Amino acid sequence: MSEPKTPPPTPAGDTYKGWVFKWTNYIKGYQRRWFVLSNGLLSYYRTQAEMGHTCRGTINLATATIAVDDTCNFVISNGGAQTYHLKASCEVERQRWITALELAKAKAARMQAESDDSGDDFPLNSPPGQVCSAQSLDVQSTLRTLGSKVDDLSTCNDLISKHGSALQRSLSELDSLRLTGEAGDKIRQVTERATLFRITSNAMINTCRDFLALAQVHSKRWQKALQAERGQRVRLEETLEQLAKQHNHLERAFKSNTAADCKGSATAKGEGSDEDDENEFFDAVEEAPEFITVPADPQFHKRSSSNVSGFNSEFCPDDQSLDEQPLTINLESQSQELEPVRKRRTQIPDKPNYSLNLWSIMKNCIGKELSKIPMPVNFNEPISMLQRLSEDLEYYELLDKAAKCQSSLEQLCYVAAFSVSSYSTTVHRTGKPFNPLLGETYELDRRRESGYRSLCEQVSHHPPAAAHHVISDRGWILRQEIAVASKFRGKYLSIMPLGTIHAIFEKSNNHYTWKKVTTTVHNIIVGKLWIDQSGDIDVVNHETGDRCHLKFAPYSYFSRDVARKVTGVVMDKDGKAHYVLSGTWDEKMEFSRVMQSSKGENGTEGQQKTVYQTLKAKQLWWKNPLPEGAETMYFFTDLALTLNEPEEGVAPTDSRRRPDQRLMEVGQWDEANAEKQRLEEKQRSVRREREREAASQRTASESEEAVDEDSLTDPSLKSTHQDNYTAQWFKRCEDPATGESTHIYKGGYWEAKEKGSWESCPEIY
Repeated sequence: MSEPKTPPPTPAGDTYKGWVFKWTNYIKGYQRRWFVLSNGLLSYYRTQAEMGHTCRGTINLATATIAVDDTCNFVISNGGAQTYHLKASCEVERQRWITALELAKAKAARMQAESDDSGDDFPLNSPPGQVCSAQSLDVQSTLRTLGSKVDDLSTCNDLISKHGSALQRSLSELDSLRLTGEAGDKIRQVTERATLFRITSNAMINTCRDFLALAQVHSKRWQKALQAERGQRVRLEETLEQLAKQHNHLERAFKSNTAADCKGSATAKGEGSDEDDENEFFDAVEEAPEFITVPADPQFHKRSSSNVSGFNSEFCPDDQSLDEQPLTINLESQSQELEPVRKRRTQIPDKPNYSLNLWSIMKNCIGKELSKIPMPVNFNEPISMLQRLSEDLEYYELLDKAAKCQSSLEQLCYVAAFSVSSYSTTVHRTGKPFNPLLGETYELDRRRESGYRSLCEQVSHHPPAAAHHVISDRGWILRQEIAVASKFRGKYLSIMPLGTIHAIFEKSNNHYTWKKVTTTVHNIIVGKLWIDQSGDIDVVNHETGDRCHLKFAPYSYFSRDVARKVTGVVMDKDGKAHYVLSGTWDEKMEFSRVMQSSKGENGTEGQQKTVYQTLKAKQLWWKNPLPEGAETMYFFTDLALTLNEPEEGVAPTDSRRRPDQRLMEVGQWDEANAEKQRLEEKQRSVRREREREAASQRTASESEEAVDEDSLTDPSLKSTHQDNYTAQWFKRCEDPATGESTHIYKGGYWEAKEKGSWESCPEIY
């Protein structure tokens, strides 16, 4: 088939059509597709016959970028999941398309800007690329035409008033000539008729002025009504798209049992094959999902499983959980919420712009552990690791809601969302927290405001480890011991948190544990720093055996999926899925109730993926917006801005009293570097003294072992530690849930604070 010739685009044309080669995948390469440019939208079809019923994809040019690769190739992308790699038959044809696309993009951008400036407060829920945008743009064009006509009417109004006044003045001047006879009578007659015309014109002018006033008053209301109708249409089209996806996934899941409907299935498969081409292109380079979710009919559970032939399914045993309803929470009175005891600060001094020779510091750091590298405060943020650990409580309300849940599976959804929410503050936080000194503490007493008290202590220096204990009046306890292992790899920095986090609920006695994922800081040497989270989290309920497996997808340049994606499945002790979690670790998490599960198509290595039929997703957690001017305040959240605020009555080892950190916060970085070196050298000298004491104790112990036969068979009597340091507020013991050796709060801190008795605290500053 010879390629049809397309006419050259004209600047005034709204539509441009023609054949263009589009990249599909590495197997099929470029395939010819019929492209249509209309009303700022670029759509493509397999053939011209498909234009009436099946659109394969659409890009809104108002937000798209157009790039030229070589003489025939060009790329169109909307900055998200849609990118078209196109190739024209020749350079002239490519230039025609580029010209048409640029003209359409400019016009669409003007239309969008005028729509944004119209003053409506209703958000547009339709994402770029929706097919319904064509009709929306038509309506916007009609409204602009009407607005133009109203402006013309206003201009005519002004002209009639102007010329009428001029005519009246001319007649008055003519009448002043005092002509007699027939000429005078004619002039008086014309003057009378002009007066009547002016009276009529004034009436029309007043009516036009009233019309313009009404049009201006109601224009915003009309725009809002239009946006509401548009949003409703978008929701309907999204529902239709979900149904189409459900049909596609189910067809693949049942392809081995579709003999009865072979013809219909083959037709549907043929229509969707072009989208399969797109999936193949990206699946070749991105990690495939572990499972598939499809929308379920809310009434599906009321039908017998015999009505679905060949469907290998597992029904949820709890009938009540099949209803589409939010997580059941026994809501209590909100009267527990008390007013804040003090007004917290909302800003800190802006970050100074100090230059630094990065390579002179980094060239000797490759392969070393980060905690052993003397780093200047230029890489830091004015906050300690203990305070950063306390930021996990940014969304403590999730644990408050979890404590009210009647079902352990519902409670697990909130705990899993809480485990994800702790990463939301890291997306822009490329600064390194201060390494805490041994014995350094940090308290976060928000009992009057939020119902909880938090205490952190640095319990070990090599390896660095911090213990954290939180108790809430709402019926939950959170504790953890986190040791951070970090390696500088030249181009990126890997941070591996070690240790287990525990969440315990008093009412149900449910005990949950999980570990943190790996954090990677990219572009250490060259480029803009950016952070990624990747790995798996297993949130386990040791009381019931329920678990939630969360997967943090690593960033992939070739992925069509959303960045920073997190998915998870909540299962009971028997492995049956009850909820599916999805979202991103930097923005929000949603949950969907599982109606039915089945084995679908084969995944990687011949393993079958699980297909979950779920009800409509509902929001579980969403990120709080950053405060105004956060980019100049280290991208701190509202909570982070208050963490280093000076406070009376805290322990002398509290991070708020750390001098180098305080100097950095106020912008005195040179003084902060000098103070930081002093504190680190003081810590090293104290450590050497402890090691000498420990060595002398070992020598005395070994002399006693020579006469104590029991010590030969009891290894617990031998000292194996090089450092005899003991934490102040935490004690080392074996965790009953995990069997790990960890530090658990032994009490006494808050009692000491009430008495103001800090004699037992070491002098570390």
